[in-house]
Amino acid sequence: MLIFVILFIDLHLQKPMYFFLRNLSFVDVLYISVALPKLMDIILTGNNRISFTGCFTQMYFFSSFACTEIWLLTVMSYDRYVAICYPLHYMLLMEKRKCVLLVASSWLSGFGNYLFVVIFASRLSFCRSTHIRQIFCDIKTLTKISCGEIHEFQIMILVEALLMGLCPFLMILMSYSKILVNILGLSSIGQRKKTFSTCTSHLTILLIFYGTLLCMYMIPATTHSEELDKIFSALYLAVTPTLNPLIYSLRNKEVKNAIHNILISNLFYKSCNYCRGVS
Repeated sequence: MLIFVILFIDLHLQKPMYFFLRNLSFVDVLYISVALPKLMDIILTGNNRISFTGCFTQMYFFSSFACTEIWLLTVMSYDRYVAICYPLHYMLLMEKRKCVLLVASSWLSGFGNYLFVVIFASRLSFCRSTHIRQIFCDIKTLTKISCGEIHEFQIMILVEALLMGLCPFLMILMSYSKILVNILGLSSIGQRKKTFSTCTSHLTILLIFYGTLLCMYMIPATTHSEELDKIFSALYLAVTPTLNPLIYSLRNKEVKNAIHNILISNLFYKSCNYCRGVS
């Protein structure tokens, strides 16, 4: 939230890249807030029950925010591609109206698309067990405890994984392949390093996010898969969204300067004025 507020109020951080980062920080806050309060309630009270309505609501919002983040990261890769490959036309190609449309499309695709998944999942029968071996409700654990014919549902999940996982990933690869070609075409090694450094924060976030996502959903079932799922779920649920804005802020001089100017300088200035007033 701190990064979100700083990016919102600082006039020097109104570029398209920071507009996307502001939305990314907001999504991270929201999808942590979907699952962590219930998990904290379970830890504090010991009551580990959740209603079917609460479970499906949690699954819908958590997965929708995750899908929104996937598309936001894809949009940010396109932003880096335009900034590096077409620097002179950057502000024209990434005008405010286009940025708003890209972000709105990310939100709509995340929430609209996963609504069909939840409606379909709500029709499943759960007769094997009502015990979910996971720290939050997700589609993988619900499929494990469902019974009856789930073949069609599994096909739908596969299609969703291709549309909401593989397609954005391929688009990101296309953007960065063109970025790499452009960087390799630069004559100076110093220019290559400087240009590539503008992408390192986004690449780091992509590796962490997709790495935990793949480990969570693509590892084959084994005797220890449930324990591994819980570990990767904790990374996916809390660690990854916490690191995202920090990586961007700590590796970006403009954001660090904004934090210094807004927080440190203002607080120091006010404290000094208060001390003078007291004395």
